[in-house]
Amino acid sequence: MKQATAETEKSKMDVFEGLDPEVKVRARKMMMWFIIFAIVMLFAGITSALIVLYGKLIWLHMSVPVYFWLSNAFIVASSITLILSLRALKQGKQQLGLYLHVATLVLGIAFAISQNAGWGYMSHRGAGFTVTQNEQGLSAYRWNTLGKISGEYGTDYWFEMSNERLVKEGSEYYKPSDPSKPVTNTVMTTFNAFGAMLSVVIYVHIAHMLFGLIYLLVNTIRIMRGKINASNTLSVYISGMYWHFLGGLWLYLFYFLFFLF
Repeated sequence: MKQATAETEKSKMDVFEGLDPEVKVRARKMMMWFIIFAIVMLFAGITSALIVLYGKLIWLHMSVPVYFWLSNAFIVASSITLILSLRALKQGKQQLGLYLHVATLVLGIAFAISQNAGWGYMSHRGAGFTVTQNEQGLSAYRWNTLGKISGEYGTDYWFEMSNERLVKEGSEYYKPSDPSKPVTNTVMTTFNAFGAMLSVVIYVHIAHMLFGLIYLLVNTIRIMRGKINASNTLSVYISGMYWHFLGGLWLYLFYFLFFLF
């Protein structure tokens, strides 16, 4: 009876038991490709919404905080250490593979922290929302208008309206094509779509990164226990597919948000 129970539990743990190992490899790879495809579709929807808003509203352009440059370095470095970890494990260098895998995990955490710090910096400059108290004493959150942006115009930020970079003279904003008519009031009251979309992109991406970090943590424990070794590195390979994809996705989003528009 106990033996039957043990066999049942074993079969529950591995649905590929008794099948060609290649079937397991192909199935897990295919599952990860489905996950990646779903994420691509999600961010395609977000970027499509951003393009639509860009064509309809006055658009804010801001200089890139150093935190985002650091996050770029962290995510690239983490992909490198994960590749080296997989290579070391395949070569039977278990301890080296473990150290490199831990380094990947630490760099991934550093990436998430730097992303949050980058948004915090931009929010402090007025790209986020303002919290006020309503008549009932409850907190009310309102996304800032473009009039809340702080810094030096032309260096820290600038506005674009109808494909024209606005000129600021004193406290007034003008379109180069019509310098006789200020558009200051329109600028000051326009919804900051760039800030809103940037925050969505950052935190939706971080949410997906958290799943990757959990996967890295689980695999780190498996490496420590010897469950992942020279003859069993599939989990590290699959997590690498997800991790490298998310890293490449962020680099694309970074370019898209700060340099394409």
